[in-house]
Amino acid sequence: MAYQAEYIWIDGTAPTPLLRSKTKILADDVTTPPGWGFDGSSTNQASGDASDCALNPVFTCPDPIRGGDNILVLCEVLLATTGKPHPTNTRAACAKAAKKFAADEMIFGIEQEYTMLRPDGRPLGFPAGGGFPEPQGPYYCGVGTGRVIGREIIEEHTQACLDAGLMIEGTNAEVMPGQWEYQIGAADAMIVSDHMQIARWLLHRIAEDYDVVISLAAKPQKGDWNGAGAHTNFSTKAMRGSYAAIEAACDALGTRVMEHVNNYGDDIQSRLTGKHETAPWDKFTYGVSNRGASVRIPWQVARDGKGYAEDRRPNANVDPYVVTRLILETVCGAAKAPTASTKAPKKAAKKKAPAKKKVAVKKKKK
Repeated sequence: MAYQAEYIWIDGTAPTPLLRSKTKILADDVTTPPGWGFDGSSTNQASGDASDCALNPVFTCPDPIRGGDNILVLCEVLLATTGKPHPTNTRAACAKAAKKFAADEMIFGIEQEYTMLRPDGRPLGFPAGGGFPEPQGPYYCGVGTGRVIGREIIEEHTQACLDAGLMIEGTNAEVMPGQWEYQIGAADAMIVSDHMQIARWLLHRIAEDYDVVISLAAKPQKGDWNGAGAHTNFSTKAMRGSYAAIEAACDALGTRVMEHVNNYGDDIQSRLTGKHETAPWDKFTYGVSNRGASVRIPWQVARDGKGYAEDRRPNANVDPYVVTRLILETVCGAAKAPTASTKAPKKAAKKKAPAKKKVAVKKKKK
């Protein structure tokens, strides 16, 4: 007997990489999926004259679609000739940062927004022949025909994530028709990112059966409609015990604004406009309960004086390994940076005044 292992990896397509997968049949006595190869010249990861790339399994879980003993196998891409991480392998750098800052115990929760499209590119819920549905308002967390579109896909995807053992926290309909969100976390950078990639793959795979396209585009519908983000919640051990540490983390993010924005997903300028619950892409702000800020501190966190913060800038198409690595490096790196001493400088030792010589004074003769 044998079982099926679906090997999943991230390709080299620019500006937004795609998920790829293929099936390997394994004998029942094979308990650990072996490495495998693929044609990198067909995935924008190699040239035709040196096309072989290697798949290195890093995470496995039950396959909720095929069921039985079948599994999903998430892989890193390695250079076939050296075994080193491929240039498109962002997971390796994330793993390095996670190890470096492990003592800070940073955990993440990512809110993955996405939009369902017809094959012709129109969002579900938009009239097929053109025109627009009613303005935004009744769709967010809505219920009922005309207000919610695509629920059957969401229900199937949520159950698939649960059956696969992924750390899915919840789902909800979003502000624009045909737009939804699911949340993965809270966990460390590697777990939340690995689970996010598998959850994305499951979403695309399930939507195939409904002839629906899943879009992670930052602004899938131009005009007065919300874009799609991947708000990233984070906290360190210090933040979970101190409000001052939360403010320090936000201040640290404000020191590397463009480095983050330039790596938070393609076409971010069309989404971060200062409208539709966003801050302008080239400015940085943070505030309590402010969805128009770059980073939001939830009201209950401010009340409790400890907890977490939400970076609202990442796009729906952000690479989870990149966003978690950047936050790790910026927040934890700032906490480790040497600071000026708060001790008062030592006072210079007072020099003893030279002893006064006693001068004998002759008494005047009377």
